[in-house]
Amino acid sequence: MRVDEVFRALADPSRRLLLDSLNDTNGQSLRELCSGLSMARQSVSKHLAVLEAANLVTTLRQGREKLHYLNAEPINAIADRWIDRYDSTRVEAFADLKTVLESPGKPGEFVYTTYILTTPERLWQAITNPAYSRGYLGHAIESEWQKGSTYTWVEGGLRIDDPEQVIVESDAYQRLAFMYHAFTPELRQIAPDVNEEDIVKAAAEPRSRVSFDIEPVGDQVKLTLSHDGFDPAGAVREMISHGWPIKLSSLKSGLEQAA
Repeated sequence: MRVDEVFRALADPSRRLLLDSLNDTNGQSLRELCSGLSMARQSVSKHLAVLEAANLVTTLRQGREKLHYLNAEPINAIADRWIDRYDSTRVEAFADLKTVLESPGKPGEFVYTTYILTTPERLWQAITNPAYSRGYLGHAIESEWQKGSTYTWVEGGLRIDDPEQVIVESDAYQRLAFMYHAFTPELRQIAPDVNEEDIVKAAAEPRSRVSFDIEPVGDQVKLTLSHDGFDPAGAVREMISHGWPIKLSSLKSGLEQAA
């Protein structure tokens, strides 16, 4: 992560307005962003390019449109490494910004992007090979990794099998998508801070979907995780919005330390 790029991107008030707009409604197209702000389309495009280069905004294609999402990873990384060096006033302001970038965005959708100093092949292996993913992500997925095949979610000695745990897409080194694991009472073995009531609520919600998009960028790999299809006001949203950033941070650290 280039710290200077993040601070430069945040220094411009117009770019902060764009972040505010995405914080209010995440996953907006260029047209939607322009309609909500008194800025010319060309100016918005230029500012978005700066924010994307700083990894404060990430994009996903949906049909002919490109949707823009806030990304908290650079703010989290800077806060974790630098926040104790600032005086209390700056710490408070920086913490506020971090909170804003972690706020819920588009209903029923969670998007998180990180850049990892690795290769697509090693990243794919770290996600799909149980021998590696147990250490990097804290869980393993046992599957044939063919479209339509089922999988077993393994975490902390717990094995979760369900006929609806299906691989949706599997394009080696580029994209992986699967229906999220079932919520069983045994989950409290690995998540004691989650109460039984929340697990019951999560089990009753619609089955959600997870996708990993892998894109080489220079000597790094851009990894975008999308988790969608859940009840925006339900228990699943609360669980995964805390769980995925921790898992992806561990994945990034593990791969870069092993390089």
